[in-house]
Amino acid sequence: MKTPLLVLLLLKSIAAASAMDHGRMIMDEKGMIMNANSDNLPRDCQKISETVDITIHAGQKHALKFNGKMFAFDNQEWDVKPCAKLNITFINDDEIRHQLMIHGLPGYLYPEGMFHLELYGAGELKASLIVPSQKKTYLVHCELPQHAEKGMKAQLKVDGGDGDLPSIPGISAPVKADVYPVDWRHTTLALSLLCVLLGIAIPFLLGRNRRKGEV
Repeated sequence: MKTPLLVLLLLKSIAAASAMDHGRMIMDEKGMIMNANSDNLPRDCQKISETVDITIHAGQKHALKFNGKMFAFDNQEWDVKPCAKLNITFINDDEIRHQLMIHGLPGYLYPEGMFHLELYGAGELKASLIVPSQKKTYLVHCELPQHAEKGMKAQLKVDGGDGDLPSIPGISAPVKADVYPVDWRHTTLALSLLCVLLGIAIPFLLGRNRRKGEV
């Protein structure tokens, strides 16, 4: 029995909707890839110098090693040769949305100078890019609100880079450090003293009552 033409067209449209390719953007139900490039050389590259496989994890557990941070990548820096091809595997270890964005790439090859991987929850994406020959440090981060500010920042260095970017956890000092001032009013001091006294008195009273009960 032959499948009706209408059914075939419907199946084809469903498949197309589940994996849309809008020019340089590929989307499906788990995430999005933008501006992947596996074979177009930058203008200043004669050939690919090396192929590097990089796996990058994103999630809350990777921020535990940094005080005051909530999100992070598992590594904060990568260094590759000029004209290297990077095969990136991006893994989201959380059940919330995370991105991996590389900024500052040449716009003629990467629209808006950006390479972008995004996962809407736990999962994995793979995509490639080829870096130019310029000695440069590129920003790698998650652009979702407060994710970069709370720790999800890293840097990609080509040929050793041209310096460290600010506010890379574990690598460089923040532009503006988090400060948690305490308003030491008379009321605050009194409450603090009361808490200290209660912390001393309560164990003493409980121990005294326990000894009485044993007598």
